[in-house]
Amino acid sequence: MFLRRAPASILGTSIRRGVRVTSAVRTIADLACKLPLTDAVALLDTALHGRLVNGGRLRDWASTHAGYRGVRRLKRALELADPAAESVMETRLRLLLVLAGLPHPRGQVSLRDDFGLFLARADLYYPDARLAIEYDGATHRESLAADNRRQNRLINAGYRLLRFTAGDVLDTPAAVVSVVRRALATTM
Repeated sequence: MFLRRAPASILGTSIRRGVRVTSAVRTIADLACKLPLTDAVALLDTALHGRLVNGGRLRDWASTHAGYRGVRRLKRALELADPAAESVMETRLRLLLVLAGLPHPRGQVSLRDDFGLFLARADLYYPDARLAIEYDGATHRESLAADNRRQNRLINAGYRLLRFTAGDVLDTPAAVVSVVRRALATTM
C-alpha cells in the first residue's frame, strides 16, 4: 500500500515508457543490500568501474537509509569496493586475501623498470613486497606467449609474480591465501 501512495521521488523511481523503474543508484544499492558480501562487492566493482554509479552517491544513499534492510552490508561492500577491478574474478581474488586478514593490495598498477619504462599492469600489487598478483582467466590461454614474455620482464626487473586461476580461487582458497601470506612474509 505504501508503494502506491508514496511519490516516485521518495522511492527513487521514475516512469520510463510507462513502466516504473528505479535509478541506477537505487538498483545497485538494493542489490548490494541483498547479495552475499563477495557478490555485492563484485557488483559494486563492476558498476563503479563501468561508471554506472558514483561511489559518493551510493554512500549518500546508504547514510540516508540507515534502517533499510541490508544497508550495513552495503556500507561494508562500499568499504571493500575498488573501481579499478576489471573482472569479477579479480574482485573475488582480492576479497579472498583481504577477508583472510591480509593487507589490501592495490589494483591495476602500472609496473616499471629502473629506467621508468612500462613493463606490465598488475591486477593486484603489494608495493612494499614488490609482489604482483595476476588472475589468469580463460583468455590467458590464448595469450600464453605474451604473458610469459611479460612475466620474464617483471622478474628481470626485480618484481615477484604470483598467478592464480578460477580453480585456485574457487576450489582451493586457503592455499591461495597461504601462498600470498608466505610471499608477503618473506619481504615485509
